[in-house]
Amino acid sequence: MMVIKSLQIKEMERTIDQIMGVRANLVKDLNEEFEDSPLGIEVDEKTGAIIFNTEILFEFDDSVLKEDSFQFLDEFVPRYLEVLFDSGYEEYVSEIIIEGHADRTDTYLYNLQLSQERAYSVAEYILSDSFPYKNIQQHLQDKLTVNGKSFTDGRTDEDGNYSHDASRRVEFEFRLKDEEILNKTREILQGDS
Repeated sequence: MMVIKSLQIKEMERTIDQIMGVRANLVKDLNEEFEDSPLGIEVDEKTGAIIFNTEILFEFDDSVLKEDSFQFLDEFVPRYLEVLFDSGYEEYVSEIIIEGHADRTDTYLYNLQLSQERAYSVAEYILSDSFPYKNIQQHLQDKLTVNGKSFTDGRTDEDGNYSHDASRRVEFEFRLKDEEILNKTREILQGDS
């Protein structure tokens, strides 16, 4: 009985490692796609989140997209979705999240509304009739979530000091199917070993 349980655990570990390898490969592919990009995009090495400063999209303390932001989104979104959907990852991706972030200027609730409105403005444009890539809009509608985080996830500069500029940003993130379950299963299996 112990041998069977041990074999089952080993098989589960291999399966989890394979599925979790999807994230590592996806992050690698996103890095390769945007490493020389003139768009000023940062790829989070752990999560694969795409981060860009809100100055690209918005004026300070505003949630209306700037005129230049439409061209930026027209260039960025198709490239991002091509990596997620045309590279064999689509079956693993359960959700695409547009997440707005603010700095500590003003109150939490004010910034929560501002960050939510910014994320919504981005989603509204890429799902609108003005967005030139209609073929990808259905993929987005099936998987898109929009969040505002206020100033709860601030960023720091290279010296470790809080950075207002870096904290004001929009992120595109992805969530893999059953990711939370896989992480919890891995913790349990590692505890049993």
